[in-house]
Amino acid sequence: MSCILALDQGTTSSRAIVFSEQGAPIASAQREFHQYFPQPGWVEHDAMEIWHSQRDVAREAVEKAGIEPTELRGIGIANQRETTLIWDRQTGEPLYNAIVWQDRRTAGQCTELRSAGVETIIREKTGLVIDPYFSATKIGWLLDHLPNARARAERGELAFGTIDTWLVWQMSQSRTHVTDPSNASRTMLFNIHTGDWDDELLRILRVPRPILPDVYPSAHVFGMAAPEFLGEAIPISGIAGDQQAALFGQGCHRAGMAKNTYGTGCFMLMHTGQRAVISANGLVCTAAAQIGRARDARDTEKEYALEGSVFAAGSVVQWLRNELHFFRTAADIEALAASVPDNGGVYFVPGFTGLGAPHWDPFARGLLIGLTRGSTRAHIARAALESIAFQSADVLQAMQLDSGEKLSELRVDGGAAANDLLMQFQADILGVPVLRPRVVETTALGAAALAGLGTGLWSSRDVLASNWEVERRFLPQMNAQAVTDLMARWREAVRRSLRFAELM
Repeated sequence: MSCILALDQGTTSSRAIVFSEQGAPIASAQREFHQYFPQPGWVEHDAMEIWHSQRDVAREAVEKAGIEPTELRGIGIANQRETTLIWDRQTGEPLYNAIVWQDRRTAGQCTELRSAGVETIIREKTGLVIDPYFSATKIGWLLDHLPNARARAERGELAFGTIDTWLVWQMSQSRTHVTDPSNASRTMLFNIHTGDWDDELLRILRVPRPILPDVYPSAHVFGMAAPEFLGEAIPISGIAGDQQAALFGQGCHRAGMAKNTYGTGCFMLMHTGQRAVISANGLVCTAAAQIGRARDARDTEKEYALEGSVFAAGSVVQWLRNELHFFRTAADIEALAASVPDNGGVYFVPGFTGLGAPHWDPFARGLLIGLTRGSTRAHIARAALESIAFQSADVLQAMQLDSGEKLSELRVDGGAAANDLLMQFQADILGVPVLRPRVVETTALGAAALAGLGTGLWSSRDVLASNWEVERRFLPQMNAQAVTDLMARWREAVRRSLRFAELM
């Protein structure tokens, strides 16, 4: 048997899934890890805890699969993107906790960058907007706030990485410092047109080149996991940021195809082929997973996607469960929300850490509006679920304006995609069919697919796309006027949440 091990390192948990040669999941394991909130708007992870949790679930999944490590043809990694880490090259010790993509501590620095007039050049080269979401200002914060860090970085003593880079460093026992274009393109330092780190951006953002990893195509043998990891040296042959991995795993390989992942955040991506569409409507252009057989990312045939990032999706459900104790498990929200026929006029804008696309407002804050004495926990739960669909609808509208493509269907995945009430409401609000695949772990599947392509287990992505199957199709049922009314009230609620933190 030939298998692929996919490591799906997410924002709240580390997961590992063993896939068969036919692309079917055989066994999996998952472990949550701690979230740290040292100040309002700050979000951190313990990088060593991430590594240990990922190592342990990988071993557990292989054991559950009942296979020998020699049967693994490769390891694929899908990872939470933008989360930023700097460590000592000699000791391998992180200098500080990983600063998570949700973290907003550099909002002031981003305002200064916009005032300095560099937004256009950053957008043109990277496809991104200036926002604390991306890695560059996080790197700057670490270099400026840790003792002697900037001088050490310039001497090449320190290494920067997103979580994929950190995992490869650990698995290879400090031998390999690499990433792929899909992750590099989320840093605000990578030129998506040339496929390389950009010297002008490094100067503007004050990031020393010696700390940066080498960039290779997403399907590529990046290095070897040392025998200590699983008992055998195994090629690390696929890497992609989680959302680009999901796009790949959903079989969205042609321009105009789109997917939405409902995880901690909500991420809609539309493939735009070899055309880098620089958004005029609050989205970002990002590198899709690159599979060209090239020496490095500069020589690879480039593919792109438009992306809209919603910062709070599954985390809204987590908040209701953990902080307000509305229910015991996340799955319980569906029954609670379904116990009322509609939201009762209640709207919930989950701006816990600001709002992402298409608003990009780090100073927005959460808002619950429309409450009356008749409002219940069920109405609030329903409003929370609906907020996920409303945010995705805002992103889709911007996406269609930018791309000129009219969406014919939306492929969905992620934990909240299992919620039938949410998926039906999403189809109603978008006015297009929502397709949930039989294998919903498409992020891990995408990582596995890239790893299989990287080692030659699979000959082409067309072979993989042919295995994609629909589990359920949700068709729009709501009349157009009702949708218009709901969206108008939602957008008014959003307007009232914007820039609220600036008042404090």
